[in-house]
Amino acid sequence: MVLFLSALTYELCGPAMRYLFENFALDPERRELRCQSAPLSVEPQVFDLLVFLIRNRDRVVSKDDIFAAVWRGRIVSESALSTRINAARAVLGDTGATQRFIKTLPRKGLRFVGAVVEDPEMAVPGPMAASFSEANKPSIAVLPFSNLSGDPAQDYFSDGMVEDITTA
Repeated sequence: MVLFLSALTYELCGPAMRYLFENFALDPERRELRCQSAPLSVEPQVFDLLVFLIRNRDRVVSKDDIFAAVWRGRIVSESALSTRINAARAVLGDTGATQRFIKTLPRKGLRFVGAVVEDPEMAVPGPMAASFSEANKPSIAVLPFSNLSGDPAQDYFSDGMVEDITTA
């Protein structure tokens, strides 16, 4: 039997990862940010900024690092970065004054300072996923089983097993 999942569960650099912090869950594979299981609306560049900051939370990232990762070398103004940082803080309920999650280090850069738990198992789409939709439903291909009994009258059993697995 061979399984083919419709969503990739591994990136080129490693396994899929979901990041949990306070009441939030960030799933880069599904491009979802949830707060207490409710999905939040996040602009694509704001989402990419959050993913980049969380993945690099062990260090201070410079504006140049962010421009390279989020805008992929396109030339944008610093006000575009400021707008995205403010939007990221707003979606997390953070402010420039409190800086619970995104800390600005003047003339150095930014750092994600929230306590993050990495959850590799929950990032994989599957039947037990909380936000399981038809679009993310895994596909399955079941190859025919061989009748090992040697009795051709028992072929119906292996065919029935393939049908039952595919239907389930």
